[in-house]
Amino acid sequence: MEMTHTFDFHFSFRSPYSYLAMPAVEALLGQYDAVANMRIVRPIAVRIPGFFQKVNPLWPPYLGKDCRRIAEMNGIPYRWPRPDPIVQDRETPDVAKDQPYIMRVSRLGALAAERGKGFAFVRAASHMMWSGETDGWHEDGRLAACADGVGLDGAALERDAAADAARLDAMIEGNEEAQTVAGHWGVPLFVFAGEPFFGQDRVDHLVWRMKQAGLKER
Repeated sequence: MEMTHTFDFHFSFRSPYSYLAMPAVEALLGQYDAVANMRIVRPIAVRIPGFFQKVNPLWPPYLGKDCRRIAEMNGIPYRWPRPDPIVQDRETPDVAKDQPYIMRVSRLGALAAERGKGFAFVRAASHMMWSGETDGWHEDGRLAACADGVGLDGAALERDAAADAARLDAMIEGNEEAQTVAGHWGVPLFVFAGEPFFGQDRVDHLVWRMKQAGLKER
């Protein structure tokens, strides 16, 4: 009897590389008998206080160029979300302690994963946020509509995520701890059988390894 292969997919809603990985992962799941266990994490800027004060100043502009290039090369619609998922001072690199946008969507993603629709919800929500097709991604029930579109009750997901915030935050922090155990800290991070694969350009490596473990086409 053939076995479905499951891998962890550590994802941040503020990571452009996480978003840019989604089409390749979607293609993987469509072609092979595999399941992505979505493990939502907070952005590194929120997880590490003072991160932007420490990072090389060449990194942010390079990231912008690299992400635009990847999107163009692969035909992926791309624009930085409006508003930015994290609250950050425009004049300084200071990141606010209170982060209502990223924590809301992260809790929704964590709860969607718990309810068996993690990848589908994250795919829909991240596209809505990052494709450039929508301003005000956090308004007008748009996240709830993403949930409705993948077979979840969006209003209930929003309500339950808000009511169960503390438990979901602990789940998200547990996902971050699991990253460390797997041997990495960044996203997108795929983990199969304890082995980490970091980056949107490591999906082929992940498939190669899973094939060694018996991965079959659908």
